[in-house]
Amino acid sequence: MNSQTQQQRLRVEVADWMSTHLSGEFNCLQYRGGPGDEEAYPALRKKWERELASGGWTGLGWPKEQGGRAMSVADQVIFHEEYARAGGPGRMGHIGEGLLGPTLIACGTEDQRKRFLPGILNGTQFWCQGYSEPGAGSDLANVRTRAIRDENGNWRVHGQKVWTSLAHDSDWIFVIARTDPESRGNRGLSFLLMPLDQSGIEIRPIKQLNGGAEFNEVFFDGALAAAEDLVGSPGDGWRIAMTLLGFERGMSTLGQQMQFIRELEWVVDAAREAGVANDPLIRQRIARAWSGLRVMRYNALRMLAGADADESGVALSREALIYKYYWSNWHRELGQLAMDVLGPDANLIDSADAKRTRLQGVFLFSRADTIYAGTNEIQLNIMAERGLGMPREPRGTL
Repeated sequence: MNSQTQQQRLRVEVADWMSTHLSGEFNCLQYRGGPGDEEAYPALRKKWERELASGGWTGLGWPKEQGGRAMSVADQVIFHEEYARAGGPGRMGHIGEGLLGPTLIACGTEDQRKRFLPGILNGTQFWCQGYSEPGAGSDLANVRTRAIRDENGNWRVHGQKVWTSLAHDSDWIFVIARTDPESRGNRGLSFLLMPLDQSGIEIRPIKQLNGGAEFNEVFFDGALAAAEDLVGSPGDGWRIAMTLLGFERGMSTLGQQMQFIRELEWVVDAAREAGVANDPLIRQRIARAWSGLRVMRYNALRMLAGADADESGVALSREALIYKYYWSNWHRELGQLAMDVLGPDANLIDSADAKRTRLQGVFLFSRADTIYAGTNEIQLNIMAERGLGMPREPRGTL
């Protein structure tokens, strides 16, 4: 059987499984739980993670010796595309399965892999990411959260993290903290794994413009990170963090693009209903959005093309460096197009109008795309310095 036939069979298998299982009690999860909608049905989406695990659809790219399926990049692309096409809900387990799990496989101890990977794979343990701080968002090297080693070799953590997605629905958090008080910049940082259900940790929701609160502030007041839950060595946190960010530019990008395709379809439908589908300027902007999606897809495939050959899976190509900048600006423009298509109705709030509310959600959330996970300005610096080898931008002192 040739590879093309095998891939077609896999595509049918995934589509059939999704059709059978994303039904009944899970039917309400279709197209829910994505960016800007992450508060939707959290308990049921956790149960959906267990459903996926029972079908063998977690850890697709993980090595078999770590419980994964060791799928090729091409096969993983097929899964993510068919998952999104079927309306698969936003993954509650994404941070664990897509980011922390591969990082522990690459950088963790055998003990850490034995303790944490099974819960991630079977959908019973959920993680959030403790990177950003009030004064260290895009500039991760400026973190001030500190960790002090006690007489037992454990770490006591003090500080604050912010914009922590779904911390209130998570069991564990991985934290970048400064363990060398004399260090500056990206030196002297460590990567710690911490249970959230403990004294010394307080989670406060951040209320957003649309009424949701999927983001949180997390405060640490002497919270415990056990000695065995340090990943790498003390001071090795920057390398671990960059390894994890390499996985963030990974396979889930294809699923993200399927969500973008759906949103563009919503915009086109709204344009027809509003009677502006034949407006030359609107048509031109829709065509530009459609073309942009194709550019995004081909760049993502190019970005992932060498992943099978890279055993570590963490090398960031030049194509990966431009990805976030491209999609975030494209998505922000789509959000603005959605409002322009709706016209004056875009300013009216009516919870009974699901289509309008959905497009308003796209607009509101897309305004943050060029800020979180590295602002446009930071992304351009990364492209210039790491991708093109240009001199570092002068950093002034305050």
